[in-house]
Amino acid sequence: MLNKHIKLSSEVAAALDANKPVVALESTITAHGMPYPQNVETAMTVDKIIRENGAIPAVIGIIKGEIIVGMNREQIEYIGKNGASIGKASRRDIAAMVAGKLDGATTCAATSLIASMAGIDVFCTGGLGGVHRGAEHSFDISADLDELGMTQTMIVCAGAKAILDLPKTMEYLETKGVTTIGFKTKCLPAFFSSESSCEVDYRMDSEREIAETFHMQKELGIKTGMLVCVPVQKEYEIPACEINPAIESAVEQAERAGIRGKESTPYILAKVKDITNGRSLDTNIRLVCNNAKTAARIAKELCKCNER
Repeated sequence: MLNKHIKLSSEVAAALDANKPVVALESTITAHGMPYPQNVETAMTVDKIIRENGAIPAVIGIIKGEIIVGMNREQIEYIGKNGASIGKASRRDIAAMVAGKLDGATTCAATSLIASMAGIDVFCTGGLGGVHRGAEHSFDISADLDELGMTQTMIVCAGAKAILDLPKTMEYLETKGVTTIGFKTKCLPAFFSSESSCEVDYRMDSEREIAETFHMQKELGIKTGMLVCVPVQKEYEIPACEINPAIESAVEQAERAGIRGKESTPYILAKVKDITNGRSLDTNIRLVCNNAKTAARIAKELCKCNER
């Protein structure tokens, strides 16, 4: 029944059968996270980086009701060009989109779930969704966090998106039993910035150590995800003192415009891009590429663990 609705590319299927490293990638970042054509160009750059570091990329999305694991260039181009008309697919949307033969760009939550269904352990994205600012009134909490709490996938990212309430996001992850790991840092990265006021649970300084920890979690049968946070490189970051005023302004504009729920993140990120004259977009692209390199290397080490 799973194969009836999920189409693995021949390359991804062959890699999984041979215990070769595969890295899952979301399609929302292409459809809604960046403007065209930078979105498609970034997706192709990430594809190249993952391959150069020894793994196979597997972009996940829904096209005309078919769940695709391992989109080709033509499919990525389709998602990138038509982003405004393509729905945002979280866990709750998958069945309706498949049944209705709709297009869907998968979020972190949906990508994690589908990757797990397909047998892919490592998923790379830009920034994790989380608890939104003012959530004590709006109850606006990303489904990404609950998915991490119940789906056994490793998410490699640059921390939670800086537009969120980071302390509340970390508290929520703790409640869900999700281990947070900082790659060569004990400080939680804040997406555009390499540091925040929060700490992760563990610092680990090698891809091998991270892979062995996730492998042990699987061996022990602990059915939660794992969050690996990779700081954006210092030369490309926007320090908190510079980016926070832009974020606060964008959040205020979203509130005045009545933007809520799943529309808030792309709206706020677009406003931040305008306020920073495109600098935030460049940082976003840089950190995604950095995450992809780390995710591919972790996936390689995880395959070695599986062979022992």
